[in-house]
Amino acid sequence: MVVLQVRQLNVPPGQRVLFSDISWQKFEEILAELGEHRASRLAYDSGTLEIMTPLPEHEDSKEIIGDLLKAFLEEEEIEFRSLGSTTFKNQAMLKGIEPNQCFYIQNEAAIRGKKRLDLTIDPPPGLALEIEITSRTHPNTYAALGVPELWRFQHERLCIYLLQAGTYVEVERSPTFRNLDLKTIIPQYLEQSRLVGRNTTIKRFRQWVRESR
Repeated sequence: MVVLQVRQLNVPPGQRVLFSDISWQKFEEILAELGEHRASRLAYDSGTLEIMTPLPEHEDSKEIIGDLLKAFLEEEEIEFRSLGSTTFKNQAMLKGIEPNQCFYIQNEAAIRGKKRLDLTIDPPPGLALEIEITSRTHPNTYAALGVPELWRFQHERLCIYLLQAGTYVEVERSPTFRNLDLKTIIPQYLEQSRLVGRNTTIKRFRQWVRESR
């Protein structure tokens, strides 16, 4: 039997690799071997492990949308904590996921100052963002972990889902953001950033937030 180290695996940007029959212990070992400073993202669901590497356009959309949400929360003076692609996992559920971006908003105070999170005792992030270009979102994993709000951005379209009775239901507006029409606004400002730059776009967005009160 040939044994390879996971770090020897080279997944090209935009591609993913699936492994089956991976135990929880092996999943933990793979996380430790790959470390935190890596380009790849992992998802684990009941023995199936997915390793994917995002494309540059994937990361660009993630950063700009994340910056827009941060700007909104700052303008509204709402405390939040952004944890990027932190690994969220629950051994009892055999679930693990690394979102493109995530935010603690309603439960920010509950995890404030913590360097390590344990979803068996800590709340999950209140909002997870996934950019779908070549990767899958894994909504069932997010639902199992109890993430209340899931955003999916694909083909320049933003979809907002709320967790209701264990299932995600698509809604038109997010109650977290004053029920504003972000499904229209976010793609517009994302497109602006490609034309006029990130800083100019964020300044314009902040001004829009102030005027929309």
